[in-house]
Amino acid sequence: MRFDRDARRCALQAMYQFDAGAAGDHEIVRGSLEGSGAAPKSQEKGFALATMAWEFREESDEMILRFSPDWPIHRQPMVDRNLLRLACYEIRHGDTPAKAAINEAVELAKEFGGEKSPGFVNALLDRVMREAAP
Repeated sequence: MRFDRDARRCALQAMYQFDAGAAGDHEIVRGSLEGSGAAPKSQEKGFALATMAWEFREESDEMILRFSPDWPIHRQPMVDRNLLRLACYEIRHGDTPAKAAINEAVELAKEFGGEKSPGFVNALLDRVMREAAP
């Protein structure tokens, strides 16, 4: 399933809420996406992406730690770590081309992250992509 930017924004919003402690209440998180401004189809796609990425977060976190030992996942801004988790999931398990997943994550980092977020996200995901390449 291919995802549009609005779906990824919804996925990031849901992942942020999961990470903030709402992982056990999917209906509240799903309901919050109604205020995102995204079309219902993008909301559903984003929620599905977030749910799968959240299930694989331990795998993603291990990869992130391996490539960023001086900046462990718990010290990263919540937006950055969840963008990384989403993109790691897409690169490793999704059908989105790795370069497209990286580009989308970088664009969302520019929109929602800090000043250094886009460069950090890009560099780390490039390493993930190279490791995942056959």
